[in-house]
Amino acid sequence: MTKKLLYTLIAIPVLIFSSCKKDYLDTNPTDAYPSESVFTTVDNAWSAINGIHRSLYIQYDSQDQGGQGSIMINNDMLGDDLVMTAAGNGWFNSQYQWLTHRNASATFLKFTYLFYYKIIANANMIIDNIDKATGDDGDRKVIKGQAQAYRAWAYWNLVQMYAIRYDATTNNSQDGVPLVLTSTTEGLPRSTVAEVYTQIVKDIDDAIVNLEGFTGKPKSHISINVAKGLKARIALTMQNWADAAKYAEEARAGVELMSNADYKTGFNDFSNKEWMWGSHQISEQTTYFYSFFAFMSSNYNSSNIRTNPKAINSALYAKITNTDVRRQVWSSDGEDVPVPPGGVKYPYISKKFMVATAASIGDVPLMRAAEMYLIEAEAKARLNQDAAAADVLYELAVNRDPQYTKSTATGDALLQEILTQRRVELWGEGFRFYDLKRMHLALNRTGANHTPALTANVMEVPVDDIRWEFLFPQDEINANKAVEQNPI
Repeated sequence: MTKKLLYTLIAIPVLIFSSCKKDYLDTNPTDAYPSESVFTTVDNAWSAINGIHRSLYIQYDSQDQGGQGSIMINNDMLGDDLVMTAAGNGWFNSQYQWLTHRNASATFLKFTYLFYYKIIANANMIIDNIDKATGDDGDRKVIKGQAQAYRAWAYWNLVQMYAIRYDATTNNSQDGVPLVLTSTTEGLPRSTVAEVYTQIVKDIDDAIVNLEGFTGKPKSHISINVAKGLKARIALTMQNWADAAKYAEEARAGVELMSNADYKTGFNDFSNKEWMWGSHQISEQTTYFYSFFAFMSSNYNSSNIRTNPKAINSALYAKITNTDVRRQVWSSDGEDVPVPPGGVKYPYISKKFMVATAASIGDVPLMRAAEMYLIEAEAKARLNQDAAAADVLYELAVNRDPQYTKSTATGDALLQEILTQRRVELWGEGFRFYDLKRMHLALNRTGANHTPALTANVMEVPVDDIRWEFLFPQDEINANKAVEQNPI
């Protein structure tokens, strides 16, 4: 990590605190981090962790930079299940065409890199200083646990983007990303993928210890359930099927699946009983045209939504049964979808995400119980525990489709059924690029409603193509000679 960029990162906690007192913000400069002031008490330290929560959905430098929601859109733009229906007003076109993440000078690429390293810088400050804060020891543990979980989550995202995939059958000595674990401005080289994952596992394991008993209210906070959910995600990526199954089951304990009626209400409210973790927006904090919903909803009155409603892969849609509630959040003929005034309609457009008011207000889903069922089912299927995997899948699938019967498939057929359920269930929530990469699957957009004109002919990408790895931002390469660029 470069000295130049780290100075930027160190400044950011002052800017993203959401709960600091007014006089605190007035008396401290934004070009230095006043750790002595912040960590005097755990009450002030809570402001630091709240600042990280808030940073997930603030406006950054451009309309495609609205925090984690924008990165979720990007990850699905790189996949096969999210379909652009038109060029619209231009946003996310180059991402869909596999150009942005391979352009070292792209502003979105730099945003993505800095977004996670800013979270890491904040987490490092908390982890380094929280033990010195006066106050309740239980609060100290919870604050530290959330910071550790955030650091694990941020590195889990970064290493999947900027490095060759983790492969449990190898030593994973390929270059990963710089591991910045203290409040330092020293330029650091890339650690290996193995080293990065070792740190990720350590951080999430430590977080689980420190968050024991913390239920996480509101849901913007990382609870013990969410920490275990992150552990399940990490284990799945590492092909550690036993841990993936174990922690996914523990993560969803006590969390109910939503009703079919709730499934059709727009995925915009983190009070939904199935949501485990989400970014909550209030009316005073709207991000307007930067919002996730300004690009992914069906009904917000933005020029992007009016001209380029997002659609599901038609071949995937064909696999959804008529009695499955999820079939109702897309429209095969483009009708019966609430669009803004003057909005166009295309076949297979989505109404999964909707804003509830005229503003672009909407809570962004970061983790739901359904994902945990799917991780557990997949992991058990990969462990050849077919009956147990089918049992777990049934709990989710019959909730979505009352006519669903428990699968009698075995082996790869069962696994493929689970993975299809995963694609349908998690559509638009930012998982598809990661899933393709972790499973070493080629991108294949053929045989569906993707069009070469909109994809710039990127209809297929082989599994070992260099384009599966993001380039490092050129600013990082220029400032930190210790970092080696990915193949161009």
